[in-house]
Amino acid sequence: MKVSLHASLNTIGVIEYLDYLAHTMAGEKVEVRFAKLDSKAQAPTQGSSAAAGWDLRALEETTVIKGQSSKIRTGLAVAIPPGWEGQIRSRSSLGAKGMIMPNGVGTIDSDYRGELMVLATWIGQGNSITLAKGERIAQMLLAPVPTTTFTEVSFEQLSTTERGEGGFGSSGRF
Repeated sequence: MKVSLHASLNTIGVIEYLDYLAHTMAGEKVEVRFAKLDSKAQAPTQGSSAAAGWDLRALEETTVIKGQSSKIRTGLAVAIPPGWEGQIRSRSSLGAKGMIMPNGVGTIDSDYRGELMVLATWIGQGNSITLAKGERIAQMLLAPVPTTTFTEVSFEQLSTTERGEGGFGSSGRF
């Protein structure tokens, strides 16, 4: 079944949509244009040909202080194609030391044209971590974004599930 990326999940089934995503992402090449806003900025790079993420580097030496959010400059702006988003994620090596992203995953919308910044905080040993100019600080992955609509209905009109209203700890793990 051929489905437009902008098709709403209201008009197609979830299985058909997941099938579409699998075929789309398996071989589709997505071009992301980027501009260096500073001559010292470095282009995104992949650690290997099979790496999912593109490494982003610090434009300048930056100290991330414990308990505070810091914006780490990359010196780059990007043009992500419509129907896609950029996801900024922590690098596992920095996360293992204690540098995390307080917002979990950062979203770069396709219409954003400002400088890419990495939001980080320090929870590791000591009061801070200093990142060197040019150090790999995060990775950006691309993900498809379906066109979505929200339709208000009564609570009774929502579908029923085995889980129902079970929330935090409802699986018995906590």
